[in-house]
Amino acid sequence: MQALIEVILPVFLVIGFGYLAVWRGWFSQAGVEGLMTFTQKFAIPCLLFAAIARLDLGQNFEWRLLLSFYAGALSGFLLGLLGGRFLFGRSWEDAVAIGFCGLFSNSVLLGLPIMERAYGVDALSANFAIIAIHSPFCYGIGITVMEVVKARGQAGTKVVGKVLRAMFSNTLIMGIGAGFAVNLSGLPLPGPFNDAVDLMVRAALPAALFGLGGILVQYKPEGDMRVILYVCAASLLAHPLVTYGLGRGLGLSVDALRSAVVTAAMAPGVNAYIFANIYGHAKRVAASSVLISTALTVVTAWLWLQVLP
Repeated sequence: MQALIEVILPVFLVIGFGYLAVWRGWFSQAGVEGLMTFTQKFAIPCLLFAAIARLDLGQNFEWRLLLSFYAGALSGFLLGLLGGRFLFGRSWEDAVAIGFCGLFSNSVLLGLPIMERAYGVDALSANFAIIAIHSPFCYGIGITVMEVVKARGQAGTKVVGKVLRAMFSNTLIMGIGAGFAVNLSGLPLPGPFNDAVDLMVRAALPAALFGLGGILVQYKPEGDMRVILYVCAASLLAHPLVTYGLGRGLGLSVDALRSAVVTAAMAPGVNAYIFANIYGHAKRVAASSVLISTALTVVTAWLWLQVLP
């Protein structure tokens, strides 16, 4: 219970305050959109750039960590994809969007603050190793499968072009790529530049959590409830369960196991709705899944923290 109160509740109080502020009209929806633009296109890319640029790549990019987490993510995607198609009779396009909800954990806005509050800032190295390839992996899987489903006979080169354009126009991936470039080159960055990036980094998570609460006001839990609960189970239970089992079986260190499981146990991020909205499929399922699973994470994250060593 102490973990729930001291670790998880403060994060969700910030989200709840953002929700309340927009719901009561104290903060405009246009203001939320501007705040989220700032965090997603500028502040969070700066956070990812700084983290990857300073990361010890040899120590933190351990294959057992990445295999454990991404095998769990892929299992969530397949559960959503196949369940959407064969259990609920949705179109293949809808099924891909549903699968993406099970694939894309909210690794930054929820995973980082909960992990930091639970285990301290020094425990985040493995989180950043996961996050470094999270967007490329998830968008790569989701966009590729969706474009293949939509192509139905188009030339493969056109599909590849669409996938690459969609991935590398993403500012999060740009921030990660710039961080790798600096890290691998060993290029020292000027002190004032580092200080400016750190100022942006400090603004990223609190502003993004507040903005996430404001965004969730738009999402109404309506219809498709069986599919939505299925998505919540795939995201909050199946993904971390597979990650935990593989991590223990592969002998992950305690710190790496914590990072992998906590990140896997997070609700689908707003990116799940953005993906569905881009393609115009399963938007109501994605929106309601983000809202309901984010609320459920208060309980499920606390339970996973009790399970972890």
